Amino acid sequence: MPWPQRYDPFGSQILSTLVALAPVVLLLGLLASRRVRAEWAAVAGLAASIAVAVVVIGMPAGMAVRAALMGAAYGLFPIGWILLNVLFLYRLTVEQGAFDVLQRSIAQLTADKRLQLVLIAFSFGAFFEGAAGFGTPVAVTAALLIGLGFAPIEASGLSLIANTAPVAFGALGTPLIALQGVTGLDLHELSAQVGRQLPVFSVMIPFWLVAVFAGFKKTKEVWPALAVAGISFAVPQYLISNFHGPWLVDVVSAVCSMGALALFLRVWRPKGAPERSPAHTDIPRSDMLRAWMPWALLCLIVFAWGTPQVKSRLNAISDPKIVVHGLHEQVLRQPPVVAAPKAEPAVFDFNWLSASGTGIALTALIGGLLMGCRPAQMARAYAGTLRRIGPSLLTISAMMALGYVTRFSGTDSILGLAFAHAGFMYPFFGTFLGWLGVALTGSDTSSNVLFGGLQVVTAHQVGVSPVLMAAANSSGGVMGKMIDAQSIVVAGTATHAHGQEGAILRYVFRHSLALATLVGLWVMLQAYVF
Repeated sequence: MPWPQRYDPFGSQILSTLVALAPVVLLLGLLASRRVRAEWAAVAGLAASIAVAVVVIGMPAGMAVRAALMGAAYGLFPIGWILLNVLFLYRLTVEQGAFDVLQRSIAQLTADKRLQLVLIAFSFGAFFEGAAGFGTPVAVTAALLIGLGFAPIEASGLSLIANTAPVAFGALGTPLIALQGVTGLDLHELSAQVGRQLPVFSVMIPFWLVAVFAGFKKTKEVWPALAVAGISFAVPQYLISNFHGPWLVDVVSAVCSMGALALFLRVWRPKGAPERSPAHTDIPRSDMLRAWMPWALLCLIVFAWGTPQVKSRLNAISDPKIVVHGLHEQVLRQPPVVAAPKAEPAVFDFNWLSASGTGIALTALIGGLLMGCRPAQMARAYAGTLRRIGPSLLTISAMMALGYVTRFSGTDSILGLAFAHAGFMYPFFGTFLGWLGVALTGSDTSSNVLFGGLQVVTAHQVGVSPVLMAAANSSGGVMGKMIDAQSIVVAGTATHAHGQEGAILRYVFRHSLALATLVGLWVMLQAYVF
């Protein structure tokens, strides 16, 4: 028998909101305390979320457990699958000496760590966000920054801050396609609206990134290069999102940003910087090609794996959709979260062949063979990688389980409805609703699915554009990406900083809050001024 969600179990919205928030506060508090390892903090948060769902809200215990198991499975696949194979590829390049050559070749382009940071974390990371998403850009760029000499916490935090502006168009536009599906709004209108919100921040993020790393004074020294990287990303982002659609926004913008910055650095360098570091000269062309080959191959394969044509063909071969019986269409979302009662689907999409992680695994195998690895060596490297990230996989699974219990129990909607009472200030707080959704679920796509309908309903009640507020959910959500537990664990694992997740959270939290505030103010201006 279907179970209807309850959005005010105490008859007091304030009390209901505080109790719904308790599992998230517990999780983040334990992470930030430095006393509890990430995996146990995640398990504690999960236990609290199940207790709130069953005891307070009245969700049947069996449904809560099934939701947790579905979320845990999603944590392992596709997220854990991506992380495992990216780190496997990274390990092979290190063992074969190719990664050292890669570092030296980047230093040939620029020995300035500020510009290396922008080139890798912002421009190169945006390409992987556009092609694959789901943790791939953070895992790749954090590993690259560690190899270039960045400290683990620093590499993790900076990769998370950089992975913001591209997120709404990530994985070939998946978040906005999902948003269109739950709201019924025109996809091109949503794409255009987000394309009028995020380019401002695409220009800003390179400056913000370097200021966090090196301080304001050091940022002023490289401002021309930062402007080139940001503007050459923002302009294509605006044009493609407004006049084509959401699918290729990040990929094209990232390529333009990387190309423009690389060309600019051939004719410009910071004042007082050495023209070329003697330690990084005279790399043989063959070594250079061998070092970049695995990463170029990764770009090609991951991009191809993400295209609708390839994805549909692979899914036709191996796309078993697993219905979670006892949960599938047994939970009813209720008005005012949706216009009419709506049954929530619970289908686990085990698309193992078309998953981005499988494309990365194929890249690692081909790249390893081309670098001269023997099959036995690759097997040992894979086993070693799996052993090292075991605790991180547990953490990711527990955190995703918490997110799914939050979604199916309706505690996310309790929090969302609290934001909906903001009245005139709703465009500002509605943007923060998207931020909260990504912080809870780890995904802009999931946040759009959760809160897209609520944004449209509330926008009509408040008297602002539903397209604006649906887009604001996605644009605000991108700033929550750096504090979601899943991304923090991925970054910590990629930088060998397991157990330091609390330190990473403290590193990025104020930046996430500040940037989300700026997005909210920009949406307010769009709602009432422009």
